[in-house]
Amino acid sequence: MSKGEQKMDSDEVEKSKALIIVEIIEYLSNAVVSKTIIKKSTGNISVLSFDTGEMLTEKISPFDTFAQIIEGNAEVIIDGKLNLLETGQSIIIPAHSPNSIKANERFKMILTVIKSGYE
Repeated sequence: MSKGEQKMDSDEVEKSKALIIVEIIEYLSNAVVSKTIIKKSTGNISVLSFDTGEMLTEKISPFDTFAQIIEGNAEVIIDGKLNLLETGQSIIIPAHSPNSIKANERFKMILTVIKSGYE
């Protein structure tokens, strides 16, 4: 994978099977990796891993997004405000707010998007 590449895995994880969320995704050098946990028309849950120096560039979502750090530390910028999150911490990224996520070190997170209430 080239620097800054993002790998997406759209297959959901197996249902009715216990899992350790931090172990279902690995780090890849110079990449952001995303794996879908569940995807529905009303929202989705994904787990992502970020290698050091990688980021999701600024974007605006029409939906609220819940971001939870499950390993490492992340830099989440919402409306220009820097939020430094550690393992176990989470933040709600409001709908229609410019935001970006950056890895000053490797980290893993869960992103939950709720696609209702803003249609």
